[in-house]
Amino acid sequence: MNKCGIHSIVHVTAPTIESAKSLARGLITKDLAACVNLIPNVTSIYKWKGEVIEDSEILMVIKTRTSRIGDLTTYVESQHPYDVCEVISTKIENGNDSYMKYISECVPEASEN
Repeated sequence: MNKCGIHSIVHVTAPTIESAKSLARGLITKDLAACVNLIPNVTSIYKWKGEVIEDSEILMVIKTRTSRIGDLTTYVESQHPYDVCEVISTKIENGNDSYMKYISECVPEASEN
């Protein structure tokens, strides 16, 4: 069952727990993710418009199908409060079969439009 790379983990950061919860609920409701973990109080240090910025953020760890990354990214970009939001993904190379099956059951394949 566990075919390498058909599932992915996506990382998204959000400025507040409220915005992260809203994004997570939307992703789950729209069948774009099986599960979203919210990790509060992540310190992000980054360059923005030539300045070094330090912010407290929420890290979202999203489990989905690799084929749905485009739809997931479009949704996050349309709902996220940042001008430029982080949406980065990594294919899951190994995972227990029952959890991979759970992701597949929650997140349908991307439609062929």
